[in-house]
Amino acid sequence: MASICFYFQVHQPHRLRRYSVFDADPFYFDDVKNEEICRKVADKCYRPATRLILDLVRKHKGNFKVSYAITGCVLDQMERWCPDVIETYKELAATGCCEFVGETYFHSLSGLYMREEFTAQVEMHSRRIKQLFGVTPTVFRNTELIYNNDLAWYVSQMKDETGNPRFYGMITEGTDFHLGYRAPTFVYQPSGKPVGRDGRPFGTLLKNYRLSDDVAFRFSNRGWPEWPLTAEKFAKWANLVNGNGYLVNLFMDYETFGEHQWADTGIFEFVAALPEKWFDVNPGHNHFITPSEALTRFDPVGEYDVHNYISWADTERDLTAWRGNAMQYNALDETYKLGRKIHEKWAAAMTSGTDQEKADTGQLLNDWRKLTTSDHFYYMCTKYFADGDVHKYFNPYDSPYDSYINFMNVIDQLRTRI
Repeated sequence: MASICFYFQVHQPHRLRRYSVFDADPFYFDDVKNEEICRKVADKCYRPATRLILDLVRKHKGNFKVSYAITGCVLDQMERWCPDVIETYKELAATGCCEFVGETYFHSLSGLYMREEFTAQVEMHSRRIKQLFGVTPTVFRNTELIYNNDLAWYVSQMKDETGNPRFYGMITEGTDFHLGYRAPTFVYQPSGKPVGRDGRPFGTLLKNYRLSDDVAFRFSNRGWPEWPLTAEKFAKWANLVNGNGYLVNLFMDYETFGEHQWADTGIFEFVAALPEKWFDVNPGHNHFITPSEALTRFDPVGEYDVHNYISWADTERDLTAWRGNAMQYNALDETYKLGRKIHEKWAAAMTSGTDQEKADTGQLLNDWRKLTTSDHFYYMCTKYFADGDVHKYFNPYDSPYDSYINFMNVIDQLRTRI
């Protein structure tokens, strides 16, 4: 028996407008560009892909299942510019075959720098998912699958409104270095064996990066020896896990479907055919599964012991995409120094401030939170080698240095509002 666990990241940042050192306007975000990109991606990916998946769920009568991590940033933009996409997600939620995974509301790196803010953003995101889709996330994925033992332990101790553990486990990258001879086809547990929701072992689901990247990055590569990739061929590859595990964790950006891999590559036809081919390759034994089902159905087989932070980014699978140079370190340090002061001001306003002071401080906190989104620091990356094209995708800047200067101009202006 083997089960495919589909997980899709859906995210768009609030991109900044060009902001000079002489600017004093507290409106930092380029709504024209953000609307343009949101509408474009909705047309190419969000609408056709989500409608296709909804059709597949209905066609296969509950046997096809998927999961999404949809950031608060993109939900806010969808509500403004393409609310019909959210309605389709609501239809998916009503089928019971779609799970919404928890994360930080603003797709931030707060788990590395400011755990109080990290917790607040996770709770904000859970409330938003509950409000829109009527379900509360019980599995967590950190921004860009960033993970280590300490962070996993912290997440395992997060409580829901009843005071019980919030999550069954986490989703992260299955790196060869940490797996060694083992495969990402099992459930693992962080070092220290924390306990999660319902008293179960807090589990870890690991991305099968080889099979995931076959779809996300290599699908349309005509130079790839396995091109063209058909659903039948892929199903046979995935079926090879039988006998050495029971999970095929396919984790990828949702924009894979229609944006990274355009419609004329055949990507939608591939997705449409995959469920049937997956069932046919091993009749009665192959399934689709959600993350919470995987974590409650299968017990951990061992520890996934990660001391240094890992992620799913680039060939190194580390944090150098966001803090690999002096600009990024400085921007992150200044952002979170400012954040601590804003938190203090906000707490004081909530305690004894006037209504106007509460409103002003709330807007200040919201603007700062939009600046914590990891994309702003990703644009400052100077790794233009094997991963160069990835870092240029939807990047509004001519160079990492332009990104850094523009971002720091905004940070300096935000500081004057405290």
